[in-house]
Amino acid sequence: MEDKKSRRGGARLGAGRPKGDSKIISFRAPGPLAEKLEGMENRTEFIRQALTRAVRERGHQPGLPGPAVPASSIRSLSLPYYDISVVAGFPVPLDNDERSQDIDILSMLCPHPEASYLIRVSGNSMIDAGVLSGDIVIVDKSNRNPGPHEIAMCELNGEYTLKHFILEEGQGWLVPANPEYPKIRITPDDDFSVWGTVTYIIHKARD
Repeated sequence: MEDKKSRRGGARLGAGRPKGDSKIISFRAPGPLAEKLEGMENRTEFIRQALTRAVRERGHQPGLPGPAVPASSIRSLSLPYYDISVVAGFPVPLDNDERSQDIDILSMLCPHPEASYLIRVSGNSMIDAGVLSGDIVIVDKSNRNPGPHEIAMCELNGEYTLKHFILEEGQGWLVPANPEYPKIRITPDDDFSVWGTVTYIIHKARD
């Protein structure tokens, strides 16, 4: 009697599911969104592209206060700069272009553009340091040793926060610039690191 196994071929090159680092991830979608996805052609590719775009907009750093945009991806811009002293007194004429010089805004705000990111802030824990909710801060990742008066972007247990980082008798503290928020003590059990230091704060003039 012929052994059936003898008629089976060996492993074929390229047969079966290709190996790789991809994983199957499932999630629940709200009713209206689920209905739209179910009726969509190539919805797997659509979801993949949407997730890829969302991760890219957050700078591949889950938990950041807002989208992290690399400064190196921003187009350079020069504006006229007048080297004069402006006071809240008598008007000073600024209509003479011969008195102005061009200043590269990116170079001024980001001395290390390859290590700098623009991040939008959510929350008011640093208002007394001039950082308001909705502002954009420029964070320099090459500076991970901020002074006590500098603003640090810190990662604490997978979440990101803007605070002053202060060492007191060997103990690390995250200190807000708003009396309504408490100080946070860094314990040995915490997963903590300084992500970078804020170099500039950008916000609109408010009423």
